[in-house]
Order: sequence, then C-alpha cells, then structure tokens
Amino acid sequence: MPVQTTDSAPGGRGKGVGLGLALGSALAFGGSGVAAKPLIEAGLDPLHVVWLRVTGAALVMLPLAWRHRALPRRRPGLLAGFGLLAVAGVQACYFAALSRIPVGVALLVEYLAPALVLGWVRFVQRRPVTRAAAVGVVLAVGGLACVVEVWAGLGFDALGLLLALGAACCQVGYFVLSDQGSDAGDEAPDPLGVIAYGLLVGAAALTLVARPWDLDWSVLAGTAPMNGTPVAAALLLAWIVLIATVLAYVTGIVAVRRLSPQVAGVVACLEAVIATVLAWVLLGEHLSAPQLAGGAVVLVGAFIAQSTAPAKGAAEPVAGGGPERELSGRGTAA
Repeated sequence: MPVQTTDSAPGGRGKGVGLGLALGSALAFGGSGVAAKPLIEAGLDPLHVVWLRVTGAALVMLPLAWRHRALPRRRPGLLAGFGLLAVAGVQACYFAALSRIPVGVALLVEYLAPALVLGWVRFVQRRPVTRAAAVGVVLAVGGLACVVEVWAGLGFDALGLLLALGAACCQVGYFVLSDQGSDAGDEAPDPLGVIAYGLLVGAAALTLVARPWDLDWSVLAGTAPMNGTPVAAALLLAWIVLIATVLAYVTGIVAVRRLSPQVAGVVACLEAVIATVLAWVLLGEHLSAPQLAGGAVVLVGAFIAQSTAPAKGAAEPVAGGGPERELSGRGTAA
C-alpha cells in the first residue's frame, strides 16, 4: 500500500502551522500524567485510568466514526494498526513497563521512537537522512535523559526494558500510520475518521487487558488530591479524555501530515519536558538544574530536526520527510 508524505501547505507557513500543531499535541499529551496521577493516588488502578481515557475518547469520537462508516471497508489494516499500535500498544506497554522499571527510564526508552523513525527511513526505506536531522535526534534523546534523570534509577529489569521498547516501537507505528495517504487526494483516509476508529479498536483491546468490571467507580464521584488541593475526580477524567486524548491525537495526526513522521516524532519528545514542567507547577515535583538544562537541549534538538526538513520535491537527503516517499505494503502492514 503506498504511503506518501508532503507538506499540506506551501512554504514555511505550512511547516510553521505543522510545528505549532505538533507542539500543541505534545502539550496536550504531556498534561495527561499530571491529571492521571491524582486519580491513581485516589485509588484507581493505572490500567483502569488508561481504559477510561481511551474508552471515553472513543465515545466522544463516535459521531465521527459513524460519519466515516465506510472507512473500515476501505482501510481495515490502517484502522487496526492505528488502534492496536498507536492507541492500545503505546499505553499498555508503557504502563506495564512502569510496574517493573523506574518511570524516568521507561519514558526515556519510549521516546527513543524518533530515532527509530529515522532508522526506519534509513534502513527500511533505504533513503538517506541529513546529518543535521540525526544530530537533532541525538540531542533530543540526550536532553531527555537529563530531563528524566535516568541516572537516578538504574535497577533495570529485562522484561521492563523490553516492554518500554515495545512502547517505543508502537509509537513509531503512530507516526508512520498517521502519515498514510497524505498525498492520495480524495482517496486519502480522513484523519479524524482514523482517530475515531483507532480509539474504538484501542478501547476494545484494552478492555481485555484492564478488566474494567473490577474498576472502583466510586472514586470518580469524589475528589483526588493534587499537591494537597482536592480536585473533582470527574474533572480530571474529563481533562484526560477531552484534552490529553481527543485534542492530542487530532492535533498530532494533522501535524504529522504537515511535517513528517520523523520531524513530528522529534517534536513529540517535548511531551516529557512539558509533563515535567506541569508536574513541577501543579504537583510540586521540583526540577533540578540538570533537568532544566536537558529541557533546553531537547528544544534545540527538536528545532534542528524541524528546520532541516527539505521542501516538497527537493532532491536531497531526508531530514523531515519532505519529498514524496513510498513504503512497501509489507513494511507498513499493521
């Protein structure tokens, strides 16, 4: 199945809009942990929080799923892959990893995804990547190591690391699958339809893992402590569903189409920075000097990778996807 990438708007304006959407998506995704942590501390199981997040978002997007009801017949593989990888896979693997290894280590391993995307482009598609893009990824990953203070917890568990790597691979699927059909004209699958059905597939898959029939629903009727301040649990859940999931996925998939999978992947590294800053402000989890320095390095790396993306049709090595590209059906099969 051909998969192509272009900027959806000409010139720097399209890239600027795409970068803004990618940053907005990172901000929305980054706020999920700040809202979820109080719910978990109030007594909800982490997998139950994930299930509530995905299922709630799927219900919100249900009218769009009905509007694009022909999509499952046209792109069943895309919808299954997006739901299983980009929705259920990332979150299930990440939360499972957290039960075995430190949060910072799991997050760092998961956000190796941008480097894996470049590896996909270089070794699977056999297309060159610019040195600047590679340097940007290295800086982003190195800065992220400082942000999460990976040296603070090195009690690695082999299965935990494998699960975190699984989350990273699923995140690669998110960026690659989000780019499907961007140059197919009228035949391109509508991104909102892809998200709607992806959330439905993800909710169904997570139901088998999270066992929501054991969920303590009474927690949602009360309050959850946020840095000592009681906040309505239902309000926190609404934030997770509407902002950290629906808005995050919508802006993220549109950003991928305006930029490219690898550029959007690097910018998405900012999610960890944003999550850390929000935890500092809202949860009282203070940042250290190395974390502040690491955040600056992540920003620099993301900017370098984004600014080196070639224009559409340019015959130069890939930094951000730029020219039209085609993946084999085997390579992109969910």
